[in-house]
Amino acid sequence: MAKPLYWKKAKTHLSKKDKILRKLIVKYKGSLVSRDDAYYSLLKSIVGQQISVAAANSVWKKLEKKANKIKPLKISKLSKRQLSSCGLSRQKIEYIKIITKKFIDKSISVRKLKQLSDEDAIKYLTTIKGVGKWTAEMFLFFNQLRPNIFPVQDIGLLRAISIHYKTKYPPNSSQLIYFRNKWSPYCTVATWYLWRSIDPVPVKY
Repeated sequence: MAKPLYWKKAKTHLSKKDKILRKLIVKYKGSLVSRDDAYYSLLKSIVGQQISVAAANSVWKKLEKKANKIKPLKISKLSKRQLSSCGLSRQKIEYIKIITKKFIDKSISVRKLKQLSDEDAIKYLTTIKGVGKWTAEMFLFFNQLRPNIFPVQDIGLLRAISIHYKTKYPPNSSQLIYFRNKWSPYCTVATWYLWRSIDPVPVKY
């Protein structure tokens, strides 16, 4: 698993800019890591859509057990009934089937993605059925380790901001713009520490 090269520099930068983040950085050890497996990350992001981290982990464990290994060919052999037995909705099963086929026929270019800006990479990913902005951001965050991803649709992030910065839940758009500007160019790192503050186990996609 790879660790971001920018992590140490980002911690120093954010500690100087934000006293709340400084405390979280001291309190929580470890860092974001990438599996460097694009299919795994994208599939796990699909599974995690609109459900809690605990629920997503439960579904994922069942899927891993059923498939034996999270690889396109392994998942492609599972029937809709088998996928449903893991706790996946009919809609998510459709998305998983589409994404799996795209990885098998190599119509998703991870190499191309790495060359795109964050904004263009999100546009590219969201052309895939089932991949919305949040899912695309999770992929860029966890698989590509991009330093400045700020997933403002993420419930956990919004909850952590409201807890630590005493805002109403959810924070309004002007507050989110303020935090984005304050934490750039390391919004990914700020988000990771805020997630850590509300979940006992680090979030991984």
